[in-house]
Amino acid sequence: MSFDRLGLSAALLRAVADQKYTQPTPVQTQAIPVVLQGKDLLAGAQTGTGKTAGFTLPMLQLINERVQGQSRRHIRGLVLTPTRELAAQVGESIRTYGKHLSLRSSIIFGGVNINPQIRALRAGIDILVATPGRLLDHVGQGTIDLSKVEILVLDEADRMLDMGFIHDIKRVLALLPPKRQNLLFSATFSDEIKNLADRLLNSPVHIEAARKNTAAEQVEQVMHPVDRERKKDLLSKLITEGEWRQVLVFTRTKHGANRLSQQLERDGIRSSAIHGNKSQSARTHALADFKNGKVRVLVATDIAARGLDIDKLPHVVNFELPNVAEDYVHRIGRTGRAGRDGCAISLVCVDELKLLRDIERLLRTSIPKVMMPGFEPDPSIAPEPIPNGRNRALFQKDRRPANRHSPAPRRDDRRDRNNDRKKASGSRNGQSRRRDSESSPSSGSRRRSSGSSRHSAFSDF
Repeated sequence: MSFDRLGLSAALLRAVADQKYTQPTPVQTQAIPVVLQGKDLLAGAQTGTGKTAGFTLPMLQLINERVQGQSRRHIRGLVLTPTRELAAQVGESIRTYGKHLSLRSSIIFGGVNINPQIRALRAGIDILVATPGRLLDHVGQGTIDLSKVEILVLDEADRMLDMGFIHDIKRVLALLPPKRQNLLFSATFSDEIKNLADRLLNSPVHIEAARKNTAAEQVEQVMHPVDRERKKDLLSKLITEGEWRQVLVFTRTKHGANRLSQQLERDGIRSSAIHGNKSQSARTHALADFKNGKVRVLVATDIAARGLDIDKLPHVVNFELPNVAEDYVHRIGRTGRAGRDGCAISLVCVDELKLLRDIERLLRTSIPKVMMPGFEPDPSIAPEPIPNGRNRALFQKDRRPANRHSPAPRRDDRRDRNNDRKKASGSRNGQSRRRDSESSPSSGSRRRSSGSSRHSAFSDF
């Protein structure tokens, strides 16, 4: 099937053709006609399946048809995302596909000055992409009107619930008109997502582009057993000898991301770190350098697991396995996107055997194991606990800013951090399954130390 058979307008088909796209992805083929019919939608789609275009294209068409002949602009389309990076990606998609239309769109998120956002809102926009915290900041200041919203999109809804945004989402929903079209996209389906869908959606059409909680088929997965203290050396060897030119590497903590980036620099490998302690401008700059090839390695915490859209990214490395198995799927979903091949490599030490088993149980398959000559694990090394909510005090230094001499944060930044603390508190009270691993190495009953079982654990390798 081609795009011109999905019911899209000539202006949108022209924009799609400008991007050299000829065939819609499965999620686009299923979602676009449903949205154009004005129906609510519950969509299960992994990252990299083209889901963003699956809702931006039909939303642009519907809103463009409804604003014809009207002189005053109102926010008619609202897209909520969990992270700044994902908000920026969605906003770019709206601009790309809507460039032949007369619609206006804007993006608002925290970590940046709020005044330019206020000016954009006052000028009038048709579509808004926002993170929940900053959106409610505008609500509190009376700078935004959501009473005319006709289409609501919750993108990466599972991630928003994981990060403790459920109360913010409820507050936003209370500000919207009751009669509207609702679209919910989620990579995974938990009981919390199902409960949210039951409250939010009205007789929705349910589509699923791939079996839930699975990795993309185009991603080749491999696991290298290695001692924890030799991971850095093995990573440098893989990058150098494999001549990898673009590698996204995941760590658990901000402090760990900084240290690893510095180590790679010492090994002569250009790298940058991206995490929550970095300013938005620093994060944007690091990502731009990575995309244009100035930086070879981008070391990231799970803040980047969703929302980073890097064209033809060939390699993703799990320097440390995530504490929650679903995050593994989101991490490696950065490669193998839009039908392209990709490779996901995990460096696994004895501490992480339980985490590895949890991931393989979720995937319902074993990840191929390849021993690297010269890096065979030492069976005499005992597993150590992986930091979680119960022993977080040992890792408080990870919560310091990377640059102790950086200027004091702006008022808007402090507000965002206070909001983050409130969300984290809500998570501890049981309102969310867990906090973003960015804020704390782990929390919740599922994030138990893989080192708790000391019975010759290395024999599992």
